[in-house]
Amino acid sequence: MTTLHSSPALGTHPAGGSLPSRAETREQLSRATYDLLVIGGGILGISTAWHASQSGLRVALVDGGDFAGATSSASSKLLHGGLRYLQTGDVRLVAENHFERRAVSRRVAPHLANPLTFYLPVYKNGPHSAAKLGAGVFAYSALSAFGDGVGHLLSPAKARRAVPELRTDNLRAVAVYGDDQMNDARMAVMTVRAAVESGAAVLNHAQVTGLRFTGGRVTGADLKDGMDGTEFGVDARLVLNATGPWVDHLRRMEDPRSEPSIRLSKGAHLVLRRTAPWNAALATPIDKHRITFALPWEDMLLLGTTDEVYEGDPADVAVTDADIHQILDEASLSVRDQQLSRELMTYSFAGLRVLPGGPGDTSTAKRETVVTEGSGGMLSVAGGKWTTFRHIGRTVLDKLETLPGRPLGSDIEPTSRLPKMLPLPGIANPQAVTHRLLIDGGAHGDGIARDTAHHLARHYGSLAFDIARLAYERPELRGRIHPDAPEIWAQVVYARDHEWAETADDVLRRRTTLTIRGLDTDEIRARVEELLSGRGG
Repeated sequence: MTTLHSSPALGTHPAGGSLPSRAETREQLSRATYDLLVIGGGILGISTAWHASQSGLRVALVDGGDFAGATSSASSKLLHGGLRYLQTGDVRLVAENHFERRAVSRRVAPHLANPLTFYLPVYKNGPHSAAKLGAGVFAYSALSAFGDGVGHLLSPAKARRAVPELRTDNLRAVAVYGDDQMNDARMAVMTVRAAVESGAAVLNHAQVTGLRFTGGRVTGADLKDGMDGTEFGVDARLVLNATGPWVDHLRRMEDPRSEPSIRLSKGAHLVLRRTAPWNAALATPIDKHRITFALPWEDMLLLGTTDEVYEGDPADVAVTDADIHQILDEASLSVRDQQLSRELMTYSFAGLRVLPGGPGDTSTAKRETVVTEGSGGMLSVAGGKWTTFRHIGRTVLDKLETLPGRPLGSDIEPTSRLPKMLPLPGIANPQAVTHRLLIDGGAHGDGIARDTAHHLARHYGSLAFDIARLAYERPELRGRIHPDAPEIWAQVVYARDHEWAETADDVLRRRTTLTIRGLDTDEIRARVEELLSGRGG
């Protein structure tokens, strides 16, 4: 399939017109010498590219697959302070996580984050007492400056009214606290847009085949375009390895004698259709360390997660029947059986947590970010969690400023002088955007449906108006992709022209929710591929 859309030229705005061709982007990447080449388009690499571009560096970002195509779109979709860290006494970490969570959900991306109430059910003979969890959620909310209300205990009867599928047998009490959730793939794509608006050049589906060396130092990479097989290269003064589960693979390209630096933990999730409204999430203690979630998300129910050591090829990670059994079995502690039928499952996915190497149970390991320098001068960054993605970008930038020999010289604007709360593209009040979309739709006869307007506002913010305009200009793009989902065909063309979508999976799994809803039929995939190729407009 021939694709005609990729990264904009350096410094151009992706909303200002269709993206240039992959050939144009490859030529641009091959022609220049960049200050920083970021290899890896997960959220760590994306955030670093965003902050480095903001600091004045000339930045290139490449990924072997799609942006957020692996672990960064396989998370629990939460922006949270980390309630379990209170048990280990790491109060400072919880406070820092809360600060970042509030920054993202209130000021950086309020159009992409949603507040969510959490219930911690306390059952007879459970691992924690009501008094302990009550005190815990109060302390948790205090560390968030009570911005989400005061953590407290609730009666089972009141909790059941908010979550009809809550199991109340032997339920003593429910502890209540607040956090936020998101669509991780959409948040990542918007952060790529922010990096490009700051001057970064980006290209997905570009696999690293080797590293370039000058005088023993890593000074770039050789790549192969995954869409047409074209080989090309990128030169850079400094290379950052942000490949997540593949970080040691790239380190061995730098030095075949490199010892393993990380360990991997698999987290699996299930997506099910809901049998009743859910106005709160359940966070059910499994033991003294682990919690299983039942989260209302994208009009569905998200269950998980598992936590087990993974030693296989990261590309082969998948949900097994044992994972499904474990997740449903653990969910049954607090969720009624009728909601846990396998027939309600629409999708399952698994991601890999990157943890620092060393002994210990993965379930108790901290999600720390580790930055190391290899023998060839390549930096490798691994670990961390979604909630602190902005902090991770700043941490890596601080490391670049202080590298021995200062390979980037004095070109970096110190992080202390960068904007503290720079918003992601499309920032707007989603309720106001929804209202405006519905009003504008009235002027076009059969306008955009209410659920579609709400969906566009929550996934694009003010950029939803660009999609609506496209739908009104081309009525054939106004229809729903599937009758049971809110997305419309204009989003496919928009993903192609402005969001680097190259394959059907890019669109259906990460730019929309069709795959997670189990609605990516063969007919829909064929039409998406037609639109991506340009044959359908």
